[in-house]
Amino acid sequence: MKIVVAIKQVPDRDAPVRIAADGKWIEERELQWAMNEPDAYALEEALQLKEKHGGEVIVLSAGPERVGSTIREALAKGADRAIHIVCDDLGAGAGGGLRNFDALGVARLLAEAIKPESPDLVLTGLQSEDLGLCQTGVILAELLGLPHATLILHVEKTDAGLKVKRELEEGWFQSIEMPLPAVLAMQSGGNKLRYATLMGIKRAKTKELRAVNAAELGVEAAPVATLEQISAPKKQKSTQMLGGSAKEAATALVEKLKTEARVL
Repeated sequence: MKIVVAIKQVPDRDAPVRIAADGKWIEERELQWAMNEPDAYALEEALQLKEKHGGEVIVLSAGPERVGSTIREALAKGADRAIHIVCDDLGAGAGGGLRNFDALGVARLLAEAIKPESPDLVLTGLQSEDLGLCQTGVILAELLGLPHATLILHVEKTDAGLKVKRELEEGWFQSIEMPLPAVLAMQSGGNKLRYATLMGIKRAKTKELRAVNAAELGVEAAPVATLEQISAPKKQKSTQMLGGSAKEAATALVEKLKTEARVL
C-alpha cells in the first residue's frame, strides 16, 4: 500500500500563548512547536499498516521552513519519504505561513501535491490543535474524488478494501467497509504512539525530503472564510444550589457534570 499522511506543525500544547498585537493570531516568537496530535495518530496507523501489509508511507506537510523539524520527526518514526509544501513567501500568521489560505485553500495545496503520487490511502488527523476546524480532511477527499470517513480509531485492510472503526457519541462505535483508494480522518487515542529511536533519527537524515514551493502548485490564495479576530476566553464564575435530599442533589450534580460541564 502507498499511504500519504498529511501532518501539521502546531504550537506545543504546553507553550505559553499570547495574542498578537493585531488580534488576528497568536504571538509566534519564542514558541515551541510540535506535531499535531491527531496527525501523529494518523502517522502511527499508517506505519502499522505498512508493517502488516508492506508498501510505503509518505508524509506531507505545508508551512514555513521550521516545519522541516516535524517532518524529520515523522521520518525518524518510520515514514519512507516526505514532501514539504514551503509557504514562507505567503505571509506569517495562522497556520505558520498559511495565513492567506483557509481550510479549502490548504486542502487544495495538499490535493495538488498528492495527485501525482496516486496513493492507495490518504490519512489526516481529525482536526488541528490550533484552529480545530475539522474540515481539511473531508474537503481533501472531495477534491480528490475519493470516498472518506472521519472519527476513525482503527483501520483494517481487507480483500475488498478497508474495514474501519469509527467513534460515535456516548461510547458507541461504528464499523464500516470502504473501497480503496480512500481518505480517512483519524481520531486521537486509537493506538499507542511510538517514539523515534536513535537509529530512526540517524536514518531520517538520509531519507528523501522533497520541497515544493506553494506557488508552483497553481493554487490561488482566495479564501472564502477569513479569521478576523481571536480573544482569550472570558473567566466566568457561577454558583448553583442543588436542593432536595442528598441522593437527589447527587443525581442532579452528576447530570450537570455530564450535560453541562461535560467532564463525565
